[in-house]
Amino acid sequence: MLLKGKIAIVTGASQGIGLSIAEELKANGATVEDMSFPNYDVSKQESCEKFVKEVMEKHGKIDILVNNAGITRDKLLLKMSKENFDAVLNVNLGGVFNMTKEVTLHMMKAREGKIINIASIMGLIGNAGQANYSASKAAIIGFTKSMARELGSRNINVNAIAPGFIQTAMTDALPEDLREEYGKRIPLKRLGTPLDIAKAVAFLASENADYITGQVLVIDGGLI
Repeated sequence: MLLKGKIAIVTGASQGIGLSIAEELKANGATVEDMSFPNYDVSKQESCEKFVKEVMEKHGKIDILVNNAGITRDKLLLKMSKENFDAVLNVNLGGVFNMTKEVTLHMMKAREGKIINIASIMGLIGNAGQANYSASKAAIIGFTKSMARELGSRNINVNAIAPGFIQTAMTDALPEDLREEYGKRIPLKRLGTPLDIAKAVAFLASENADYITGQVLVIDGGLI
C-alpha cells in the first residue's frame, strides 16, 4: 500500500472529486480526515486552526494535505457582484492559504510532507463567465510554485493538479448537448472521472513522487 500509516487531510471530501480522493487515499492505506463545510469553513483561519489542532491531537502528525474545497459563482463580469467575486476567492484561494499555513508548521517540524492543491485548467486558459473562479485557480498555481520553493529545504513537496472537464454533479447539470460538445473537443473523447484525479493525488502523495515539486499536473484528456 502506497500510503500505509500516513495521515491525510482532504478539504471538501464529502462529495465529487474530494470524496473520490479521500476514498483512493484510504484504499492506499492512509487515514483520512475530511474537512467539509458546514462543520468547518476553510475561508476562516480560526476554523482551519481548530481542525488542524484536532487532527494533531488525534494522530500526532499530518503527512498529507489535499486542498480540494472550492465553490463557483458564475456570471459574466458586468453582472458579477463584488460579493460573489470575493466569496470565490475567499474559499478557493483563501482556503488553500489558511490550510497550508496551519499544516506547514507541523510538516516543517517533521521535515516531511506532501501538499497537493486542486487547481483547474480554467486557471490556465480562463473561461467566459468564470473570471472569479479562473482567477482563484490561477492564483493557486502561483501559490503552489512559491510554496514549493519555500518548503523544499524541509523535504515538503507542493504540487498542483489542474483537472479538465470531470464528470461530477456540476457537469451533470449541464445540458446534454453541451456535455457532448465538450466530449468532442477532448482528444480522449470523454469527460474525466473523479477517480482519474484521485489516482493522481495518491501518486503525488506517495514516495513515488518524492522528487516532484512545484509542478502542475494537467488531467484533461488532452483538451489544452
